[in-house]
Amino acid sequence: MESRFDLAYNAAHALSLAALRWHGYRSENRYQVFQCLAHTLKLEPLQWRALSQAHNKRNLAEYEGGLDVDGALLDALIRSAQVVLNGVTALGPVHR
Repeated sequence: MESRFDLAYNAAHALSLAALRWHGYRSENRYQVFQCLAHTLKLEPLQWRALSQAHNKRNLAEYEGGLDVDGALLDALIRSAQVVLNGVTALGPVHR
């Protein structure tokens, strides 16, 4: 479950960063990338908050050493990552 969480989280982050960059912005802050989804992909708060919660879990694991993931959070993370994937795909190619 931990490796699935890690893969889903990193995929969601990379896709969220892609959406931000599609709009011409950059961020060094992992959390802000998720917060901006309300603007970059018009995500509902429920969707980006699931990613925010996953980010908090990831930080605890990264800085305190333990990852406590339950099935409900993992499912919400995967669903949210799919929504972000669909949103990024719908953006189309970058117009320069």
